[in-house]
Amino acid sequence: MFGSKKSTETANISPNSAAVNSLVKGTIVEGTVRAESDIRVDGVILGDLTCSAKVIIGPTGEIKGEVKCVSAIIDGKFEGKLIVEDLLTVRETASVVGDIRTGKLIVQAGAVFNVNCDMGKNTKKPGGKDPNQRIEQVLKAENVG
Repeated sequence: MFGSKKSTETANISPNSAAVNSLVKGTIVEGTVRAESDIRVDGVILGDLTCSAKVIIGPTGEIKGEVKCVSAIIDGKFEGKLIVEDLLTVRETASVVGDIRTGKLIVQAGAVFNVNCDMGKNTKKPGGKDPNQRIEQVLKAENVG
């Protein structure tokens, strides 16, 4: 009667449905970070970040290194190389310095934006439903060109 049925409900839940990784203020990570779902950075990453979803750098957040992601919102500081498949939003409190490749770009008034920027079709990945595959396709396209 009780416990005789095994529930499969949890097996059907996607690991990245509404999941957000968070690096809080006061935390420093050095090295390589990989995330399959959205990640919010209010601390510091010194190194590379590969994300199969959205990267959010909060007002107190800072990343120095290389970031590859599907979309990004920057309120804090970024320095390095940034590859964004779709939309990059740079808010008025942001400071962005480095090299950028993005499909679309929004820069709000007041942002510090000192970059070399490639924008448009070349950053879009053809097809492919696997987010990791999309990021790898961008990297391959970068080496071809």
